[in-house]
Formats: sequence, structure tokens, C-alpha cells
Amino acid sequence: MLFQPEPMIVRVVEQPVQGTSMADVIVGAIGLTGFLLVTAALLGLVLGGILIAVKKLRARYGVERELDADALRVTPHSLS
Repeated sequence: MLFQPEPMIVRVVEQPVQGTSMADVIVGAIGLTGFLLVTAALLGLVLGGILIAVKKLRARYGVERELDADALRVTPHSLS
């Protein structure tokens, strides 16, 4: 008991938490908006490419859809 050292007390100090400012919110919103715009543009390009490819494949193989206006013989003016 004579040689027992006194216990060490260690106090852990955490870093202070930084508050969220308006600038942080605006930067986050602009980042999210930019991500959504880029995603929408890429999906639009993919869908547009698919539609163009389908149209070109139909033209290449001679598969034509019958247009509703021709099938129904719709005219722009009434025949009274």
C-alpha cells in the first residue's frame, strides 16, 4: 500500500459542435438541386436516345404504325 500510485484522472474534451448556418443550408439546397437537375438531364437523354433508336429501327425494318388521323379520316374542318 505504500507504493501504490495515485490514480490518474483523464478528462476527454470533445470538439465543439458547429451549428448549422443559413449558408450551410443554402449550399446544401443548391447541391441537391444540381444533383436533381443533372439526374433529370441524364434520364432525359437516355429516354430521348431510346425513342430515336426505336424510330430508326422501325424505319430500317419497315415497321410503320398506322396513324390515328389517317385511320379515322379526321379533317381539320367539319363537313357541314
